Amino acid sequence: MNTTPLTVDIDKVKIDPAWALRIPVSLALRRMVLPFAALEGKVYVACADPGDMASMEAVQRYTQRQPVPVRVERDALQRVLTRVYGDGSGSQPVLRSDPSALTADDAVALADEIIRAAILRQASDIHIDPEREALRVRLRVDGVLENYHRLPSSIQPALCSRIKVLSGMDIAERRAPQDGAFTYRFGLTELAQAIDIRVASLPTKHGERLTLRLLAAQDSRLTLDGLGMSPEDLAMVERVLAQPHGLLLLTGPTGSGKSTTLYAAIQRLMAKSALNILTIEDPIEYEIAGVGQAEVDSADKVSFRKALRSLLRHDPDVIMIGEIRDTDSLDIAIKASLTGHLVLSTLHTNDATSVVPRLLDMGVQPHLISATLRLSVAQRLVRRLCLHCREPRALTEAAALAIGNQALAGQTVYEPKGCLYCAGRGFAGRMGLFECAANDGEIASLIAGGCSHADLVAALKRKGFRTLLDDAAAKVLAGLTTVEEVLEVATDY
Repeated sequence: MNTTPLTVDIDKVKIDPAWALRIPVSLALRRMVLPFAALEGKVYVACADPGDMASMEAVQRYTQRQPVPVRVERDALQRVLTRVYGDGSGSQPVLRSDPSALTADDAVALADEIIRAAILRQASDIHIDPEREALRVRLRVDGVLENYHRLPSSIQPALCSRIKVLSGMDIAERRAPQDGAFTYRFGLTELAQAIDIRVASLPTKHGERLTLRLLAAQDSRLTLDGLGMSPEDLAMVERVLAQPHGLLLLTGPTGSGKSTTLYAAIQRLMAKSALNILTIEDPIEYEIAGVGQAEVDSADKVSFRKALRSLLRHDPDVIMIGEIRDTDSLDIAIKASLTGHLVLSTLHTNDATSVVPRLLDMGVQPHLISATLRLSVAQRLVRRLCLHCREPRALTEAAALAIGNQALAGQTVYEPKGCLYCAGRGFAGRMGLFECAANDGEIASLIAGGCSHADLVAALKRKGFRTLLDDAAAKVLAGLTTVEEVLEVATDY
């Protein structure tokens, strides 16, 4: 019988907070143990000494699962323990095997634990939803809602009040929706990561519902290279960013990653030359050093209209508008791009080629679109397959037809399985699907002449235009995502 302990590279593992935060901090730090994933009814425990049976028994008491020791290099384990638990001086985990024992006195530690869990899972949102007999807590991870815990409904008033206090909301007001915000510092003081958190409350039949949006204050990983663009699409975007003026528009539904791409573009501009870059956003999702970022004020002291009119008086080289939402913002974007400014913004359309008819519908003359629009980029987000556990299979004819190319039937694609590295999910992170429509001389002439949408698409395809489904098919065949993921966000239109 092979008794060699499992080993993992703990720095590449996605820690599952539902298990990591179930044991006392003192046990984790003193005995150097970290339950980080559960598979097939067992909990896997990172440890420096797999032979320490006393520690495994202690973990089993708190998790109620059979522990499987996983050997991890001591220094690496210490780094991860510090990231997960800090120095042990903060709030202690309160969610054990019996959540029904929670009382109002646990609200402070419980709020802290839920937020820490969301950060560890790299969640974008926390949903705290009261039901008739329980309080459901869910985390949105890689665009998918995951159940984190069901808590007794008796804890709801205290937990809600705690989060309201943190976010500067009125704890006495329970019948009207409210908005608030606060900054949460995660980790040791000298290594702490600041997370801006936006909070919204909504009165419902069974109590107030809270949604917390986690916005990373700083993210050095925010680069164009890391978004998932093909080399051809990346080259198109960089060519436009190198131009002194013009309009670059990102399109797609809410939650498709448009703002992230805008921030990555700004990071690239900042890295290449000294520019005066100004933005108007609602809200500011990432703080970028050296960029003047203005946020729309709910009190309307800083409205989109007022801020946009003021931006041009500050001698900007580049202007980023969070969203073209009306004729005022569109008019300023067009005029700014005509007068020597590079303008980056977003617009709601289904695909990149629909930007032109959308701008026409909003009242922009064809010759102005031709003169200002440099590039329109449509995008969607899909989950990345975990490269440690993905399993190969042959692409069926039906799936090949669904992604727009029946000739691909029979080729090897991959599907998720679940392992220690992805916390059993089969996916780790997200990536973009992109469609870039460049406005060169020929396309500009067609737009100025009032060509139809069909003629515009045909001209682009003659120049090698790749649709979202073309990009999706390439990424499916490369084993980066699945057919099912693609079909949820992209269709052949």
